[in-house]
Amino acid sequence: MNQRYWNIYPPISAEHTLRKYYPPLLAQLLHNRGITDLAQAEAFIGLSSSGTYDPWNMNGIAKAVQRIQQALLRGELIAVYGDFDVDGISATVLLTKGIERLGGKVLPYIPHRFLEGHGLNHTAVNMLALSGVSLIISADCGINGIEEGECPTKPYHPQPDLIITDHHFPPSVLPKAHAMVNPKLHDSNYPHKDLSGVGVAYKLLQALYNGLGRENELDQYLEMVALGTVADMMPLVGENRYLVKSGIQHLRDTKNIGLAELASLSSIDLKKLDAQNISFGLAPRLNAAGRISHANSAFELLTTTSSERARTLAQEIIEQNGERQRLTSSALAHAKEQIMSEGERAVLFAHDSNYSRGIIGLVAGKLCDEHNIPAVVVQTNDDICYGSARSIPEFNITEAIANCSDLLTRYGGHDQAAGFSLPTKNLFVFRNRLEHIALGKLEKLARRQQLDIDMVVPLSKMNHEVHSKMERLAPFGIGNQTPVFLSRGVQITDCRSMGINGSHLRLKLKQGAYYWDAVAFGMGERIDEVHALMDIVYNLELNEWNGESKLRINLLDFARDNSHEQNGE
Repeated sequence: MNQRYWNIYPPISAEHTLRKYYPPLLAQLLHNRGITDLAQAEAFIGLSSSGTYDPWNMNGIAKAVQRIQQALLRGELIAVYGDFDVDGISATVLLTKGIERLGGKVLPYIPHRFLEGHGLNHTAVNMLALSGVSLIISADCGINGIEEGECPTKPYHPQPDLIITDHHFPPSVLPKAHAMVNPKLHDSNYPHKDLSGVGVAYKLLQALYNGLGRENELDQYLEMVALGTVADMMPLVGENRYLVKSGIQHLRDTKNIGLAELASLSSIDLKKLDAQNISFGLAPRLNAAGRISHANSAFELLTTTSSERARTLAQEIIEQNGERQRLTSSALAHAKEQIMSEGERAVLFAHDSNYSRGIIGLVAGKLCDEHNIPAVVVQTNDDICYGSARSIPEFNITEAIANCSDLLTRYGGHDQAAGFSLPTKNLFVFRNRLEHIALGKLEKLARRQQLDIDMVVPLSKMNHEVHSKMERLAPFGIGNQTPVFLSRGVQITDCRSMGINGSHLRLKLKQGAYYWDAVAFGMGERIDEVHALMDIVYNLELNEWNGESKLRINLLDFARDNSHEQNGE
């Protein structure tokens, strides 16, 4: 039996508008992504800026630009206060370098994950004020990460003005600030709500440069936008699609020596960079700095002009990534034991004092992906607990956590990812309330994850031409999945375990006169389910090894051949 529910998109008719202009496969893939007419298709496939919006339409941006211009004219010291993930780091780089290019004096500041936590804190703000900072611009934080809802300093320090740039959901009571730039604000009319933190920072910089007649200098910052947007798993549709697609083009020819060094040491060919290379290659390594030690090393890597320093930092970050992988693997094994011992739950919940705060979000994500159930992982301490949550599309985890705000000291996040802290004494009351909320929302939801399939295609019809056509829809990611195909009645001529503890499968497939190499990552335990004739669901990918490019099948699910049934069940 297939592990997931196979949802096959219905084929479009031969009379469909897109079939007049595009090959059947490409027309079907476009239609499945909500593209219904020629204008939409051309904008989606091409590098058209028609899906971008005027930054001045975002609430608060005019007031923010006016204050930054004032700071530039007066020669004020400006602090850019960013979050410690890739989105926050790239936003900090973008604003720091973008304002410095205009002649501004900028002091970048990224808090320590373990010692300071998310958002602006009193100690850091006081330190910045004492250093002469009169304007603080937050990057990917601030909307719900300010202690006591304001940005205070000691009475004898002049209080810096605060401009918040953020993309997280705002609380019911907004913090005090000179200006707030966030497309998710309750009164926001900005058309695209799903910008990343660095995307919001870019729109502020775009308005600032536009006001000075220097908007043609902005392209150099698009690589940071692509890096942060993909790393933060924002939907790659609408304005995000244009920003990421443009940014990837710049990354392929980057002049950033730190990024180039990190890519080189990670065996990533920047000339062929795509969103997947960012998601699984660059982003985890850059994130590892803040998860294991301090994100400053990642910021410095992205801003250094020294080749020698870039190599040292890149090597350090790669070593930290190895440690991050080890800690995640250990914590995940412990968390699985814990949740298996507790029986069926609406929310998976794991807690331990030995979990590192830097990896609890990764563990929650893996649990959620594996079980298709919201997951919460908590590092416990004597007084305060720190938690991270990941969720499925059907359950807004940040909204659910907000309904427990009376038990928390801090919280914030997106639909499917959130972080929080709370007094240890409230932990199990919080757990029970969250479980109750989830039961009410998810009671009728099938636990078997849905797998959307673009087309049913004979494997014998797959070739380089098909791969080339589908690549016109890249970059792929959240909101624009890599095309998924179903082929029925495929012969399995060989199947073997591979990887540590046989966690993956390597297969040989045959249909017609053609043989294919295939991999099934994370399906090693299903080796006994493999039969001579199978229905397979997969991505078609280009695998490069030793300078040779070859098409390969990446299996997502499989079942015994049942081509006589229409829905794959």
